[in-house]
Amino acid sequence: MKKIGIFTLILLLLASIFVSGCASDDLTELNIGYQPSTHQIAYMTAAEKGWWQEDLAPYGIEKINEYQFPTGAPEMQAMMSGDLDVAYVGAAPVVAALSEGLDAKIVTPVQINGSSLVLRPEHEYESPEDLKGLTIATFPPGTIQDTLLKNWLRENGLDAEKDVRILGMTPGDAVTAISAKRVDAVFLPHPSPTVIEREGNGRTIVQSGEMEANHSCCVLVVSGKLIREHPEIVEQIVRTHIKATEYNQANVDEAAQIYSNKTTENLETVKTSLEEWDGEWITDPALIESSAVNYSNTQYELGIIPKSLTKEDIFDTSFYEKVMSEKQAQEQE
Repeated sequence: MKKIGIFTLILLLLASIFVSGCASDDLTELNIGYQPSTHQIAYMTAAEKGWWQEDLAPYGIEKINEYQFPTGAPEMQAMMSGDLDVAYVGAAPVVAALSEGLDAKIVTPVQINGSSLVLRPEHEYESPEDLKGLTIATFPPGTIQDTLLKNWLRENGLDAEKDVRILGMTPGDAVTAISAKRVDAVFLPHPSPTVIEREGNGRTIVQSGEMEANHSCCVLVVSGKLIREHPEIVEQIVRTHIKATEYNQANVDEAAQIYSNKTTENLETVKTSLEEWDGEWITDPALIESSAVNYSNTQYELGIIPKSLTKEDIFDTSFYEKVMSEKQAQEQE
């Protein structure tokens, strides 16, 4: 057997490390999850205009794999299984997943408020007390809508288990249920409330911003693996999200058209929804940090999660801060 000199052996080892390191960095596809609500049009706009592909191509990304989810709970289950790198999702499901060990962080918000409690026309309503004995459909436990609704009922002296019946459903099932009079009310993100109203099957009695002012809703969450191994890609994801959000803010009618194209929802319904909702598309994490931490505290008090989380447990705002710093520097030139 031919002996290998120590110097040659070192070179071989270094080459092996280099090759394995390159292989681990060879990321060519991204898996992105989202939900079909007007809350997340930023994702749809960037997809419609080809920005995800165009902006990420310089970093080696050749393909964007898109996955649609009905609510945040299954979306976070997919992320915990390693099937998603990036997700547009409600802050509350992220908090619930993080408490169960999800390796990820919220890097920027998507929007605030934007959900409505819709009651069937035959029911009178003057105060939350009038909801006693009724059945309300909303998103499953651990979601934004479920967390907000239960906390709001509690703050108004109602027991979410004894005084009302809350059923977890997808938005499509909930709209069908209230239309068929199988439930008395629904608490859903837009545009579902407007769909129900336009069909004459209910009226909005409370906006989610009235339940909790300027509450965090949808956010952009990125896997810890992507943050650690490809920070430059995460930075570009945040940059593209900000670009899409600012575009939608300046072109609301076009954003409505993009949503209609993506979902086949009636365009006038979408436009009406965006006129009536109390939501706002945003990108600054400072606007939602305390709200997201409050979700953690509320979910802990409701027995949904085993422990409360801190701001540091939930957020990594460094990418947003870097992008905005560069953006401001460019504007000053």
